[in-house]
Amino acid sequence: MTETVTVRVPAKVNVQLAVGGARPDGFHDLANVFLAVGLYDEVSVTPADELRVTCEGPDAAQVPLDRTNLAARAALELARRYGVDPAVHLHIAKDIPVAGGMAGGSADGAGALLACDTLWGTNAPREELLDICAELGSDVPFSLVGGAALGTGRGEKLRPLEVGGTFHWVFAMAERGLSTPAVFREFDRMHEGADVPEPVASQDLLDALAKGDAGSLARTVSNDLQPAALSLFPALADTLAAGRAAGALTALVSGSGPTTAFLAPDAETARTIGRVLLASGTCRAVRVTESPAPGATVIG
Repeated sequence: MTETVTVRVPAKVNVQLAVGGARPDGFHDLANVFLAVGLYDEVSVTPADELRVTCEGPDAAQVPLDRTNLAARAALELARRYGVDPAVHLHIAKDIPVAGGMAGGSADGAGALLACDTLWGTNAPREELLDICAELGSDVPFSLVGGAALGTGRGEKLRPLEVGGTFHWVFAMAERGLSTPAVFREFDRMHEGADVPEPVASQDLLDALAKGDAGSLARTVSNDLQPAALSLFPALADTLAAGRAAGALTALVSGSGPTTAFLAPDAETARTIGRVLLASGTCRAVRVTESPAPGATVIG
C-alpha cells in the first residue's frame, strides 16, 4: 500500500499589521500580530515518479501547479538539505481563499514541509523547519506554528502570544483577488516622501488577546495596509460597512486583502453577520469560524 501523509494547516488573520517604510531589500519591517483561524487547507504527500502538484477546492484553478508553488518549493528545499529525491505527488485540498490575504499559499508551503518531513523520516529539528519556512516567505513560519504570535522583521521572526479565550470571526470573500506585492507598492506610493514610523505592537491589543476580551480587541485592531487595499479595491468599503451595520464589533481588511474580517461578540451574532453579509451582495461568499487554531498538524 502506498503511504500518504496528510497535514492540515490553518488560515490567519492579522489583528495588527503595522508596516514600516520600505527597506533597501524591498521588504518592510513589520509588527504583525497573527491569529490562526479555523479555515484549513489539507496537503497530502504520496511517493511518485516525479514531483508534481495537484489542487482541488474553491478557486483551485488560480493555484500554480509548477515549481513556483510554495508547497513544491518546500519539498524541494527539504529534499536538497537532506539528500532526498523529491519525487512526490503533492495534493492540496483548498479551503482557504486564494489571493485573499489569509496566507493560503503560505499554509500550503508549511503543510507540505511538515508532510514531507514526516513521509521521508528526515526528522528535521523544529528550528530548521522554521528556517526553511522563513526562506519560503514571511507568513510561512506562522502557518507552521499557529495559535497566536507576534511577527517582527518582515514577519518571519515569531514570538508566541497568550490567548485567553475564543474569538468569533466572519470572513467575507471578495469577487476577485489582490496581489500582496501590488498592495505594498500602493502603500509605498501613498507614503512617498512621508516619515513612516517604526512598527510597534500595541500593548493594549496584546493584553486584549491574553484576556480573551473581544470588546477590547475590537478597539485595538489595526491594519496599515488597509488604505492601500481600499485604494486598489474601493468596493471593499461597502463590505466593511455592511458587516459593521450587521453587528460586528469591528471590521478590517485581512492582511493585504481583499478578504474582509469581522469580529463578533459571540457565535450566534457571527452567524447573523454572515447571513446579512451574504444577502448584501457586497461579497461572493462568507465563512464563520473561531480562533485561535492549531498550526500545521499531521492528521493522517
